[in-house]
Amino acid sequence: MTWLMANIGTIVVAVILAIVVTAVIAKMVKNKKQGKSSCGCGCESCAMKGECHK
Repeated sequence: MTWLMANIGTIVVAVILAIVVTAVIAKMVKNKKQGKSSCGCGCESCAMKGECHK
Protein backbone atom coordinates (compact mmCIF):
# COMPACT_ATOMS: atom_id res chain seq x y z
CA MET A 1 0.00 0.00 0.00
CA THR A 2 2.90 2.35 0.68
CA TRP A 3 4.26 1.81 -2.83
CA LEU A 4 0.84 2.58 -4.31
CA MET A 5 0.51 5.83 -2.38
CA ALA A 6 4.08 6.87 -3.28
CA ASN A 7 3.44 6.35 -7.00
CA ILE A 8 -0.20 7.43 -7.35
CA GLY A 9 0.67 10.44 -9.55
CA THR A 10 2.62 8.29 -11.99
CA ILE A 11 -0.14 5.69 -12.08
CA VAL A 12 -2.83 8.29 -12.78
CA VAL A 13 -0.81 9.88 -15.59
CA ALA A 14 -0.11 6.46 -17.14
CA VAL A 15 -3.81 5.52 -17.04
CA ILE A 16 -4.86 8.83 -18.62
CA LEU A 17 -2.20 8.44 -21.31
CA ALA A 18 -3.34 4.88 -22.06
CA ILE A 19 -6.95 6.07 -22.41
CA VAL A 20 -5.96 8.85 -24.81
CA VAL A 21 -3.82 6.53 -26.95
CA THR A 22 -6.62 3.94 -27.06
CA ALA A 23 -9.13 6.60 -28.11
CA VAL A 24 -6.86 7.86 -30.90
CA ILE A 25 -6.27 4.35 -32.23
CA ALA A 26 -10.01 3.57 -32.08
CA LYS A 27 -10.77 6.78 -34.01
CA MET A 28 -8.18 5.90 -36.65
CA VAL A 29 -9.62 2.39 -37.07
CA LYS A 30 -13.15 3.80 -37.32
CA ASN A 31 -12.07 6.33 -39.97
CA LYS A 32 -10.22 3.63 -41.91
CA LYS A 33 -13.32 1.41 -41.94
CA GLN A 34 -15.40 4.35 -43.21
CA GLY A 35 -12.91 4.94 -46.01
CA LYS A 36 -11.73 8.29 -44.74
CA SER A 37 -8.17 9.32 -45.49
CA SER A 38 -5.73 9.94 -42.67
CA CYS A 39 -3.95 12.76 -44.46
CA GLY A 40 -5.43 16.22 -44.49
CA CYS A 41 -4.74 17.05 -48.12
CA GLY A 42 -6.59 16.08 -51.24
CA CYS A 43 -5.87 12.96 -53.24
CA GLU A 44 -5.40 14.73 -56.57
CA SER A 45 -1.74 15.58 -55.90
CA CYS A 46 -0.86 12.29 -54.19
CA ALA A 47 1.41 9.85 -56.03
CA MET A 48 -0.70 6.93 -54.72
CA LYS A 49 -4.08 8.47 -55.59
CA GLY A 50 -5.17 5.50 -57.69
CA GLU A 51 -4.19 2.93 -55.04
CA CYS A 52 -5.83 4.16 -51.82
CA HIS A 53 -9.47 4.54 -52.78
CA LYS A 54 -10.53 2.26 -55.57
